[in-house]
Amino acid sequence: MKARLTTDDQWLDLDGPAIDGLRFRRPRMDERDFAAIAEMVSAANLHDQVPWLPTAHQIREEMAEAPGTDFSSDVVLAELDGRLVGAAQVERSVRSEMIVYDLSGFVHPDLRGRGLGRALLHENLRRSAERHVDDPAGQPAEVRTFAGDSETAHRGLLEGEGFTPIRWFFRMRRPTLTELPDAALPDGFEIRPVEPDHHRRIWEAEHEAFRDHWGHREPTEEAYRHTFTRPELDTSLWVVAWDGDEIAGVVQTWIWADENERLGVRRGWLEHISVRRPWRKRGLARAITVRALELLADRGTAEAMLGVDADNANGALRLYEAVGFEVEERTTAYRRDFVS
Repeated sequence: MKARLTTDDQWLDLDGPAIDGLRFRRPRMDERDFAAIAEMVSAANLHDQVPWLPTAHQIREEMAEAPGTDFSSDVVLAELDGRLVGAAQVERSVRSEMIVYDLSGFVHPDLRGRGLGRALLHENLRRSAERHVDDPAGQPAEVRTFAGDSETAHRGLLEGEGFTPIRWFFRMRRPTLTELPDAALPDGFEIRPVEPDHHRRIWEAEHEAFRDHWGHREPTEEAYRHTFTRPELDTSLWVVAWDGDEIAGVVQTWIWADENERLGVRRGWLEHISVRRPWRKRGLARAITVRALELLADRGTAEAMLGVDADNANGALRLYEAVGFEVEERTTAYRRDFVS
């Protein structure tokens, strides 16, 4: 059944749990909703020990401006007596020729165990099926979502709804930035400061490097714009290795100051660690990873984090362990076919 707006053109008629005061609606494209969603997602993630505490700006990026999400119909919010207590989102993309509907959902800890998560998942599945009707006939398609090992109830819900594990990812942490290993830059490479006219080339080099990775999707202009207009952007922390006029490897490094303050940490994230295929197996990935850690240490950062595909074909997990990272949490990617 299609989700219907009630007569006041705000509240949705969804099949949710019988909780007095609980209502569902579509989000508004305004800072008040972005801030409320960010606060609720942060509360859920703090409870689940997930170190992502988004700002209102990040919610705008991840939900309202996500290229595969129509904010007016692919996102649903749950309110209890005027307080936001849940959110769910569907995002469509094409990954390695597979049409993928990525589902995400968050429930405030105060409402856990009462059926709200199941209701939001069902709405995501309904909306995915509705959108899938317009997909090209014959092109493979599936629904995907993620759950951490510590999210026992969430994993049980997914498996009870027919989702099966397909891939595993690790969140890794280097607890100190002292006693960093030696990792000389291989001959022929040069680390250069990032200039604004490098941005497009860096972006293209990264995505070329990731095209042979599981689940890769082609970049969008929205994602490019988001990356290079974020208030936290500081490319002096990025490590870009050049071989003559060619970019060979990149590490994007980010310090999320608001998140660090709320968590009480001094942490940096190494993201999009990449080496283009012609320059692999020469020690470049190790060198630029260690250089990124050195830059974080110089800024007074105390620890570093990153994420990695457990089955990365290029030995990324071994590399990160070799330079001092430890596995902190495992996340499972789940899939489900569309049900006719």
